Amino acid sequence: MLQHVTLEVRPQEVRACVAFWALLGFAEIPAPPALRDEFTWVQREGTQIHLVAADAPAVAERGHVAVVAEDFAATVRRLAAAGLAPRPGLRAWDADRVFVRDPAGHRIEVMEAPPVPPWPGEPA
Repeated sequence: MLQHVTLEVRPQEVRACVAFWALLGFAEIPAPPALRDEFTWVQREGTQIHLVAADAPAVAERGHVAVVAEDFAATVRRLAAAGLAPRPGLRAWDADRVFVRDPAGHRIEVMEAPPVPPWPGEPA
């Protein structure tokens, strides 16, 4: 199990990023006292995203974080209603997925279901 991912965000983007992750079912939790001045944490079902304040954050163009949505259709509607313009991804397995950018510019993949073989078009 992947326990957490750390994403660098500008200090002024932290609150908007917390709100973004809330659209995906993550809730803010307190970071350990020794880290609270630098990190903001959000969590869903034991998986955490650690937002670290950085004046010049590293943001990958194609690298991304992927999450499985609890209710894919409703999640995509929430993202669209928030003005985040979900873009459909290639249907590489029997599930839909979209890509969005969080307020800090990180690419986030939202999946209907995780990829599990057999792959479409290949024998089971």
